[in-house]
Order: sequence, then C-alpha cells, then structure tokens
Amino acid sequence: MERTGSVIQWFIYIYIMIRVAFPTSAAAIPRSISTAVSENIPKNQEEDVRKVWRNADAVCFDVDSTVCQDEGIDELAAYLGVGEAVANVTRTAMNGNARFRDALAARLQVMKPNNEQLEQFVNITKPKLTIGIRELVSRLHARGTHVYLVSGGFRRLILPVAELLGIEKSRIYANEILFDKQGNYHGFDTSELTSDSGSKDVGKPAVIALLKKKFHYKTVVMVGDGATDAEAAPPADAFIGFGGNVIREGVKARAKWYVTDFDVLRKDLEHDDSSDDE
Repeated sequence: MERTGSVIQWFIYIYIMIRVAFPTSAAAIPRSISTAVSENIPKNQEEDVRKVWRNADAVCFDVDSTVCQDEGIDELAAYLGVGEAVANVTRTAMNGNARFRDALAARLQVMKPNNEQLEQFVNITKPKLTIGIRELVSRLHARGTHVYLVSGGFRRLILPVAELLGIEKSRIYANEILFDKQGNYHGFDTSELTSDSGSKDVGKPAVIALLKKKFHYKTVVMVGDGATDAEAAPPADAFIGFGGNVIREGVKARAKWYVTDFDVLRKDLEHDDSSDDE
C-alpha cells in the first residue's frame, strides 16, 4: 500500500516538473496523471457559482442599489423632506445590524407618505437603471430564463422598473404600503414575505423557496448588493454579490462570486461548459 502511494506521488512530482519546464496543453499530458493531480486541487468556488448561473431556470434580482443605481425608499424620503433621517436607518438595515421589519417600520414612521404623495413621486421620477441591466435581462429572457425582481422596497416604486425591463408584474415580490379611506398612511402589509428577514421563513429565502415549490425550478440564482440578498442562498442555489453601485464589505466577504459590472454576468452566459470536460 505504501509502495503504491509512493508511486503515485512520484508520478505527480514528475508531472509538475514537466508542466513547469515545458508548458503545453492538457491534451498532451497522460489523463491518469492529470486526474491524480486535479483531485488534490480544492474546488474553485467561484467557478461553481458561474456554472449554476449559466444553467439557472430563474434569476432573482434585488432592486435598490442593484437593478437601480439608488435606494428607492431614500429617494422617496428625500422627496418628502426627510431624506437624511431615513438614510441613516437604511444604512443600518442594509449592513445587517437591525431586523428588517423593524427598520422598515421605523423608516415609514418617519416618512408617513400618503397615497397622493406616492403617486406624485412615481409620476415625476424616472428609474435610474444600473448600466448593463437592460442588456443582461434581455439576454436572460432570450435564453428562456425567468427573471424576478425581489425587493424589500415598495411595489409601487418597482412597477416602472419592471416595465422598462420587460418583466411581468406577477414576477415582482416587494412590499405594499397601506392607506386608509382618506388616502393617509396606514402602515404596510406584514403578510408580504419581503416585509421581514432574518430566517428562512421570511424575506428573500422564503420567496425563492416559494418559487421553487410553485414552478418546480431546479436552479435559482439570487443577485444583489445587501445582507438580505446574501441570506437567500440557500434555498437559492447560488448568490452573486453585486457591487456596481455600492460595495458592502460584509456582503462581499460572503459572496463566492462578486461582480461590479453586469456585463461580466452577461458575457459569462456565453461560456460553453462542455468545453471544460474536454
């Protein structure tokens, strides 16, 4: 047994020396030696995520600071004249230091938008799409991949974004602001899965679990910039961190694949996985 191990180690050593001295294609190396060496190399986690991405049945994108350059709730708060106060709460929530539902309630309590104000804001504000997202979503649609917008933001603010990207309204999972009969602010719908986070029973993990159960997707990818996006995997089969608008170090550390340009994701879809097996 020891002699067999020594022989294998000797072959590996010879193989490494040949590769260093005479760089050449993998086809020129005996397959048995190549296999023995590859088994001793740790899996490339980023490449694993890339393969999942290229074969996804569905992709879920966060909206604020991912699909869009800004944070919709902060923009609405600025319009209402309470921008700085709400921005401070948003930063705390996105860094994972507060329960999402509590932070959402605190922000809305400061804002208290009525229905008329919300509609006026939507009518005068054009979504600031992140560079490359139109092309990426278009490419995914062309491949037959289902695209969802999954956000802790408000559905009314996300509807124009979905329209620009050609995403069906039914594929938006977001929060709903409630109003009384006079159109005054009356809280938010806590039955929405996206109205909370922190466990697999709520938030983006729950949305993805629902999508898998309802549509029988085998592979779902979550793409986003925040802590609530990172916690979506699992049940998402992969999480891709996005830092094209803002880089959150805690999220970056948790992401096996982190990108700052949507063109990277679009171009990676053209990769031929079958060539990796040759």
